[in-house]
Amino acid sequence: MEIMGNWKQQLQEQLRLAKQASRKMALLTREDKDKALTALGEQLLADEKVILEANERDLAKAEADGQPASYLDRLRLTTGRVLDLVESLKQLVALEDPVGQSMSRWTLSNGLVMEQIRVPLGVIGMVYEARPNVTIDAAAIALKTGNAIVLRGSHSAVNSNLALVKSMRDALTATGLSPEAVQYLPFAEHESVDMLCTANGLVDVIIPRGGAGLISRVLKTSSVPVLETGVGNCHIFVEKTADYAMAEAIVLNAKTSRPAVCNAAETLLLHREWPASCQLELLQRLIEAGVEVRACDVTRKLHPSLSASLLQATEEDWDTEYSTLIIAVRTVDTLEDALEHISLHSTGHSEAIVTEDQAAAQRFLTTVDATTVYHNASTRFTDGGEFGFGAEIGISTQKLHARGPMGLPALTSYKYVVRGTGQIR
Repeated sequence: MEIMGNWKQQLQEQLRLAKQASRKMALLTREDKDKALTALGEQLLADEKVILEANERDLAKAEADGQPASYLDRLRLTTGRVLDLVESLKQLVALEDPVGQSMSRWTLSNGLVMEQIRVPLGVIGMVYEARPNVTIDAAAIALKTGNAIVLRGSHSAVNSNLALVKSMRDALTATGLSPEAVQYLPFAEHESVDMLCTANGLVDVIIPRGGAGLISRVLKTSSVPVLETGVGNCHIFVEKTADYAMAEAIVLNAKTSRPAVCNAAETLLLHREWPASCQLELLQRLIEAGVEVRACDVTRKLHPSLSASLLQATEEDWDTEYSTLIIAVRTVDTLEDALEHISLHSTGHSEAIVTEDQAAAQRFLTTVDATTVYHNASTRFTDGGEFGFGAEIGISTQKLHARGPMGLPALTSYKYVVRGTGQIR
């Protein structure tokens, strides 16, 4: 993957090679693909030292540039995270291969046999930020579904990504598959994203994964169809009948377990009739956990003992994905008020209610428009691995083709196979 001559020409050549490789990928058996995925897991373990050294160079540069802790967390690879990648590959091997599956089959009155068959999308263009684990997750899912993939990560992770891609291509070569099925665009020029997103005929779908700015740019630029992944402004509504211990565990997990991810909670809605002592204790626990709490006027007035610790929330806070240890808190009078707030400010990612009232729970689950709605559980479960999908390529907040964690079926399309005995029209 050495860059030779004009980078634009190099990029075009990489896209051509990916398209060429996609035709071979579509013919692979499950055995072929699983063998390569297993080899990739072994290759990652063999290359761990090189991968982590490359990641250290990226981290050092990011720290020198003054990137925040949340960004460094997304960028960082560790031995544990490499082992997690290997485990996700094992889970992927264990999953059924969707390619070639019959989705439906029927016979017309004229004797034609119609069958709807799952097929690969072709060439996937992946545009993403910081997270080097996405490099493996995306390439592995593409492989399992018989697709070629063109990766364009952020330049801040270029050393990590190139090391990971080398492991991937080495594993493909070792198992007799085309390494050209995995391409990485190392170019720092922002125009390289635009070229990828307008490569109609060479790229079949673009998947952006990152912040609102990146996703917006891809949506505005792309002439290739986009599978949109969205930001996560996720809410937890603690209803008046909520069990305190359960509410505390869910809220703290959703906010503090890994605040930089898109399924972390960003806003806490408290029912005014939930006992004041419970509200006070939960707010104290968040503060003790190092969370900056930005509260509405009502919340601050209800808890004067915390006045020095509760910052004033602004309208902007209700629409912010913090991706760090900050949470916005609003006190609401009714379930309907909570539903209205979520309707106005949700990004349609993951929303939760904590309640012992089954009717309230059902009203919430039915009304809230999001990819995933929870009753008495943390929003942190919105993840392909937690859903049993194995590694995921992203979480779609759109409604067409795929929604929620995108596992294997989301990386396929279908075609109709028609078998006849000489029928004409």
